[in-house]
Amino acid sequence: MLRNLSAFFAGGLFGAGLLVSGMTNTRKVQGWLDIFGDWDPTLAFVLTGAIIPMAITWNIAARRARSVLGEPLPSKPSTQIDRNLVIGSLMFGAGWGLVGLCPGPAVASIGWGGVGGVAFLLSMLAGMYVAPAFRHRFNAMAAALS
Repeated sequence: MLRNLSAFFAGGLFGAGLLVSGMTNTRKVQGWLDIFGDWDPTLAFVLTGAIIPMAITWNIAARRARSVLGEPLPSKPSTQIDRNLVIGSLMFGAGWGLVGLCPGPAVASIGWGGVGGVAFLLSMLAGMYVAPAFRHRFNAMAAALS
């Protein structure tokens, strides 16, 4: 029960942070990405503000085996740059640039995003569902070419 309450609180805090910071405003996000046009640098403060607590959290987590609630902590993510990372990053960036939403803000804005927000969320979920099959197929083709 404590785990679910903590997740609910953390998710609500994260969603509120996305809303207050402007990350759910697609025009603001696209303005941040439009460096050759009407560039809006204000999201640099949001992104920088996200790096600081995450760096502190990773530092603390490196010295612990379990979370505050007693759950095992996930292993450290890979630092290897491979084909899957590059392709995934390109797809994420293309979707973020075209629509102005990434997964967190898309879920946070579902209540007021209108038909476009719902279409994006459903498309994102469909992509997440089919991505493992595509990744498996691409990896098999790459292995056959090597």
